Amino acid sequence: MVKRSPCPAVAVPTYLGDATIFGAGGSADARNIDMVATITNVRETCLEGDEKLTTDISFDVVARRSETGPARTVSLPVFATIVQGGNLVVSKQMTNVTVSFAEGQARAIGSGGVRTNVARSATALSPELQAKINRKRKPTDPDAAVDPLADPQVRAALRAASFEVLLGFQLDDAGLAYNVTK
Repeated sequence: MVKRSPCPAVAVPTYLGDATIFGAGGSADARNIDMVATITNVRETCLEGDEKLTTDISFDVVARRSETGPARTVSLPVFATIVQGGNLVVSKQMTNVTVSFAEGQARAIGSGGVRTNVARSATALSPELQAKINRKRKPTDPDAAVDPLADPQVRAALRAASFEVLLGFQLDDAGLAYNVTK
């Protein structure tokens, strides 16, 4: 039997886990890339309290610059969005991750973290719904082979009680377009 966790799943959305910074005044193409950064090593811990579910998320940002040179520090904007049911944005918070390149080094790593909270009551299923999902079925029951999730009401309730945290770089339209086409 699979046990449903009330804790939000944590993921990096497609196209938002990389940030490409282009050189000043140049075009947004591969010849003008100044720096590329990637969110990696995402770790989450869920603390289940009586009234809320707190998720602490830590992650690393690995950056590579195309030309080594003097020491340089870059601050990259990162967002964490709580999404309910796969499509409803509940909240969004911003943070910055700083990467510091040592003199002559092409690679740097920065670390970041965010904390999110979801009301425990929003993730709860009614006792009637839980009974319907977990009901013991006998092979002789007429609906023994019918998955309870085939019921649209059950699916909708489970969807409404499901949350996820999406973590990614806050990109402008050009940065997002570049990631989609590369």
